[in-house]
Amino acid sequence: MLACYWRNADIQAAKSFFDRMPVKDVASWNTMISGFSQNGLMGEAEELFREMEEKSMVTWNTMISGYIENGRAEDGMKLVKKMMGLGIKVNDSTLSSLLLGCSNLSALKLGKQVHQHVVKSPLYLDMTVGTSLISMYSKCGVLEDAWKLFREMPRKDVVTWNAMISGYAQHGESDKALNLFDEMRRKGIKPDWITFVGVLSACNHAGLVNLGIQYFEQMQNNYGVKPKPDHYTCMVDLLGRAGKLNEAVDLIRKMQFKPHIALFGSLLGACRIHRNLEVAEFAAKNLLSLEPTNAAGYVQLANVYAAKNQWEGVSKVRKSMKENKVIKTPGYSWMEVGRVVHEFRSGDRLHPDLESIRMKLKDLEKKMKLAGYVPDLDSSLHDVGEEQKEQLLLWHSEKLAIAFGLMKLPPGMPIRIFKNLRVCGDCHQATKVISAIENREIIVRDTTRFHHFKNGTCSCGDYW
Repeated sequence: MLACYWRNADIQAAKSFFDRMPVKDVASWNTMISGFSQNGLMGEAEELFREMEEKSMVTWNTMISGYIENGRAEDGMKLVKKMMGLGIKVNDSTLSSLLLGCSNLSALKLGKQVHQHVVKSPLYLDMTVGTSLISMYSKCGVLEDAWKLFREMPRKDVVTWNAMISGYAQHGESDKALNLFDEMRRKGIKPDWITFVGVLSACNHAGLVNLGIQYFEQMQNNYGVKPKPDHYTCMVDLLGRAGKLNEAVDLIRKMQFKPHIALFGSLLGACRIHRNLEVAEFAAKNLLSLEPTNAAGYVQLANVYAAKNQWEGVSKVRKSMKENKVIKTPGYSWMEVGRVVHEFRSGDRLHPDLESIRMKLKDLEKKMKLAGYVPDLDSSLHDVGEEQKEQLLLWHSEKLAIAFGLMKLPPGMPIRIFKNLRVCGDCHQATKVISAIENREIIVRDTTRFHHFKNGTCSCGDYW
């Protein structure tokens, strides 16, 4: 009954039933802790956890997972330390949950701390934990450590190979991803559907259209892997970025199942790059029919209108958003300095070091312009004058984060930034210039991939 109440998110009924239970076994306590955690009620989960006299391994893992899922990886790590202090044996599920949290939060220092615990424990050779570490390092932007771990692992299953292939793909190391896929096949490991998501992503990030089509066909004909929505999203993105928008639309129409939101989102993104209003309107219409409150759909369509200087179209989209009570997701970036994660929003007014950051940016802007940087005004999607557009671009969240990193991190240390939206053209160009004039490696992860900026160039080759 408890599980049934939680499935229906009936919190009060679950609490009332639990309170009336004459005998409460460990399983019922665990169900309550899990239910509270899944509904974001970590205070209630913690209270029950403290009250429990007898805790199973599932109890500890449920609590740790709850912290992770609610963005409290640090508290999850503290609980792991407490377990170890009490002599409770940590298992692969515990550490994998914690590493997943580190990946999602891009908390590299915490991830390294977990790694240190793993090295000292019998789980060092555990395949699940090893794979989670590879994924964590890849998603935190330290690909060389992921590769080192991969090479050292004595046993690897298809999940391990997938983690490394996907890591290379996300970092734009397409040749390495595809070479690893070939090596995997030579070793007789059968690829699964996730393998091909990584392979197609690698082709996508490098613009390898013909090779991507070839792998898409091989996947079905040679390996019997039926295409899933993720494969079609990769293919639409691959074709769209390469300017083959009509082919992308044809592929969507030939699909054997109903198109999904991500598919039209990818198509809309490609329309912005190639300024194709006709296909953009088709993609937006379909996306918003599936999810009328999808902010990204409205924003992407407005972006295409703005790129073509059709401000009346932008105005109509914004009016439609207001009528449908759709709220645009604000752009923000974050980075870890010491043990603190600093967050920056575009046009930030809240960060305590904002005055120093803006002074640093003004100084950087002068140096950048002397080095040949010209602001990409098309990246400012506002119908305002050029001077105001330049100001808006200068306060973009990743630029604020870069300036802060230059101020706070020791010379020579890479600056690692994470962003909730796709990097805009102006920030991409500016970051290339900053990496050269400051002689600093800058690593940026946006929603689609990693960009490694060094000596005035980017690992993506300006194709993203």
